Amino acid sequence: MSAELPPLELWLVRHGETIRNSDGRLSGWQDVPLTELGREQARWLRPHLAGQRFEGVWSSDLARAVETAELAFGPARADARLREIGFGELEGVPFLEIPEALQRGLLDFEGFQAPGGEGVADLEGRLRAFLAELQPGRHLVFSHGGAIRALTRALGENRFLPNGSLAVVDWSARRLRRVVENELAHRFGG
Repeated sequence: MSAELPPLELWLVRHGETIRNSDGRLSGWQDVPLTELGREQARWLRPHLAGQRFEGVWSSDLARAVETAELAFGPARADARLREIGFGELEGVPFLEIPEALQRGLLDFEGFQAPGGEGVADLEGRLRAFLAELQPGRHLVFSHGGAIRALTRALGENRFLPNGSLAVVDWSARRLRRVVENELAHRFGG
């Protein structure tokens, strides 16, 4: 008989839109603020989170995730391990201007390595270290498109959430429970 893992549920929220998202540029670790639409997207989430109880409320330490947390729910504990993938030399570069091989690697999210930055494996390692420290229960996590995509890939889903959207994951069972796409979200962003 195998021991059952204690339940761990993650409510994963992608930050609201930034100027880099609206311009189709890669943000990575650049600390860019939300646009007014990004703030509206964060406020749109509030009724979807209202009344929920969480053992922990977490955020990437980048301003766009911190502000999304404050507008959508309230204060969150910042953790740099929840950051977007570090794009290195590609930070701030329009997606359509990066070499085609890197575009394909980023779209596939398989084996991607940013020049002078992180690879998908580095991102996944950071996220695994964060998750290993969480207590059982329900946790609200404000993060980034790539980070959430890395987590959903571990479930066999490979989801890229629009800005200001939510994915609820039963991490113990490795199952995506539901996705709430923000009605105000643009379909392209990073």
